[in-house]
Amino acid sequence: MKYVLGLLAFVLVQGSVYSQGCSDAGFCSMGAMRPSQVYTKKINFKLRALEFSYYKGETELTPTINAATLDFTFGINEKTNLQFKLPYQWVDGSLGNTAGVADLSLSLTRNMYSTEKFHINGTLGFKIPTNNGDLDEELNSENLTDGVQTADLPMYYQTSLGTFDLVLGGAFISKEWMFAAGIQTPIAHNNENDFQYDQWQNYPDPAYLRDYDLATNLERGTDVMLRVERAFHFSNLDIRAGLLPIFRISKDEILDRDSGERIKLEGTTGMALTGLLNVAYHFNTKHTTRLLYGLKITDRDVNPDGLTRDNVLSLSYVLTF
Repeated sequence: MKYVLGLLAFVLVQGSVYSQGCSDAGFCSMGAMRPSQVYTKKINFKLRALEFSYYKGETELTPTINAATLDFTFGINEKTNLQFKLPYQWVDGSLGNTAGVADLSLSLTRNMYSTEKFHINGTLGFKIPTNNGDLDEELNSENLTDGVQTADLPMYYQTSLGTFDLVLGGAFISKEWMFAAGIQTPIAHNNENDFQYDQWQNYPDPAYLRDYDLATNLERGTDVMLRVERAFHFSNLDIRAGLLPIFRISKDEILDRDSGERIKLEGTTGMALTGLLNVAYHFNTKHTTRLLYGLKITDRDVNPDGLTRDNVLSLSYVLTF
């Protein structure tokens, strides 16, 4: 046990320098795909759970993303439950600050098959936008081009992706292992982001400014995720290690302002691979605290949606009743 805890401490210390967080748009924590699910021989979805989590992530640029999320799961019957996630997000960076309710999540999960050794669950869900991804900046007007009063901030600063997404997934869960897969595809695009370099000509570091990928009226591609997770049980303490590859299988698309035509962006497809470590302490059957940490191993070359993260850490409290 002391060697496991020692390894955990080492990883967390190293991660504060090198880590990157989960870069998906939220579906890796929905329904059957969510991490650290506890296996019980007799599944009972009639139980309810209320989870409060706080998340902080440093991006590859200057924005720092904070989020506080209420996650409520309640049973419809013994094999079906409904999950609702309400996040509030605030972002601070060198270009400005934003805050507001982030995209909502709603999912229905059903147990499809069970034995005394494993469960197979399936999920149907939706991500619901709360704005059009076009929050602007006017407080730091000294950074804007002369005569420009407001300018859209890059997607890193946005509290919503501006898309309505369909989510489908499933998972195999046993006492020691979890294997999950899911797909998230936008079915309605409402993104109106119009971040432009020429509106920020007074910003003192033009080279840094161009590190932000343009996302003019962004239409995100489809994501496919896989998750593998191994659990180690120590009395009231659970330690889980896993891998989370997410594949962008279709190119992101933006509006080209010069031609007025939509273009597909090269470098937006491919795999983003994240290593995960999750530590949960169960005070009893009703009260649990969790610490989740992610280390990005690979990423896509171009990320106009602004989802790439560094130094991600999440702390949550779960009440089951």
